[in-house]
Amino acid sequence: MGNVGRTAHPTPSQGAPKAVLDACVLYPTVLREILQGAGEAGLYQPVFSNRILREWVLATAKLGPAAPAIAEGEAATLRAAFPRALVRDHPEIEARLILPDPDDVHVLATAIASGADAIVTFNAHDFPGHVLAAEGIRRRDPDGFLWELQSRHPDAMARIVETVRAKAEAISGLPVPLKPLLKRVRLYRLGKALEL
Repeated sequence: MGNVGRTAHPTPSQGAPKAVLDACVLYPTVLREILQGAGEAGLYQPVFSNRILREWVLATAKLGPAAPAIAEGEAATLRAAFPRALVRDHPEIEARLILPDPDDVHVLATAIASGADAIVTFNAHDFPGHVLAAEGIRRRDPDGFLWELQSRHPDAMARIVETVRAKAEAISGLPVPLKPLLKRVRLYRLGKALEL
């Protein structure tokens, strides 16, 4: 669905958390656009690497042959929207790290290199809390992460989510109720908070 924000170069709020976005949270369009909107509003500082973006693009292939090209364009938009978010590979950091899935080591290395506070991911198993804690990093489920941003910035998050919902509705040409939309991308707590 493309870029949801209005500012090309966001300025994060003072003290805004810095969070690495794992490829699995970029894959669902609605979730990615909410995360992108929150970053553009300065509610947190997104971090990613070219390898993370490449994993996301490759994962879209299951949607059909045209999907990776579309995702590549969206990845370029993300890079342009957050020029300071892109972190280069750090093989020297990767070399000292051990995770259950060696393919995820680059994500943790990106977090360490950028000084991130958290990794936003659905993948709890492959990012054990004690390993991340030793590096001063937390694993954050997207729902909990966005719910926390909503509790701190309720008006801003309500606007961001409504923008994404309205865009989904415009694309589909059908009514898109908020709660089922958020439920599809596993944002249960955020959906409940926005109902109040």
